Amino acid sequence: MTTIIDGNEIGDQITDGVAACTDTLISEDVTPGLATVLMSDDGASETYVSMKQQACEEIGIEGFHHEINADEPAETLFSTIDELNGDPAVHGILVQMPVPDHVNKRDVLERIDPMKDVDGFHPENVGRLVAGNARYKPCTPHGIQKILAETGVETEGKDAVVVGRSDIVGKPMANLLIQYGTGGNATTTVCHSRTADLAEKTRNADIVIAAAGVPEMIDGSMLSEGTTVVDVGINRVDADTEKGYELVGDVEFESAKTKADAITPVPGGVGPLTIAMLMYNTAKAASLQSGIDITLP
Repeated sequence: MTTIIDGNEIGDQITDGVAACTDTLISEDVTPGLATVLMSDDGASETYVSMKQQACEEIGIEGFHHEINADEPAETLFSTIDELNGDPAVHGILVQMPVPDHVNKRDVLERIDPMKDVDGFHPENVGRLVAGNARYKPCTPHGIQKILAETGVETEGKDAVVVGRSDIVGKPMANLLIQYGTGGNATTTVCHSRTADLAEKTRNADIVIAAAGVPEMIDGSMLSEGTTVVDVGINRVDADTEKGYELVGDVEFESAKTKADAITPVPGGVGPLTIAMLMYNTAKAASLQSGIDITLP
């Protein structure tokens, strides 16, 4: 029988552990602080930021939120980041992407203090990840590692296929899978829009991680029996519903679950882990910056 992986349950377990760490820090007069910065009129981005701030409130992390009009010059955003870099109450900074076209995304990522870069996207933190000495693992790939571990999926010696090569998921996910140690030691293939015969690659995989942002691009015919499937995609497609759309992943769930040994649903799979690991990184940032030891889950 196929296991439908409950991301909410796993995320709650991690969040409970982070909350205990937060209590430890607060008992030492250090309240972890996360600042979110939104420079967009995008409704989805507003929702994501709201969810992150709500998660902070639930576990005792102090949330700071800054909204900047999307028409403001880039320097307004950079000045805000500079202020947050210098604020000792702020341990983590997250600039919600995307930013407007007139703002250079790479300049934004490089402006954030690497010690406060709880997304793990500053070049210094990316380099540390690749070198096998990560300070902060990017939230979604780290969450996927937790999903695999909690589901009892062994990565060592297994063939893993990551579909997608984004800086946010695909590249760091591949790096984590090939690292020495727990959650790594997999033989990893990265596929993308230019990959010839994607189905051949995915059929040979023990683990398939779909993160290409293409609705239902992988179906059951592209999988072998017993595969573990992690679906990172969240895509809106037209549907005869009250909202006029529905959310689907990068995997066609119904056909894939007939082949998979374990599979994440959309929604309710990877998403809750992304927020849980952001809380994890914020608590870790507070620990590193204060010198107070905590034991993260």
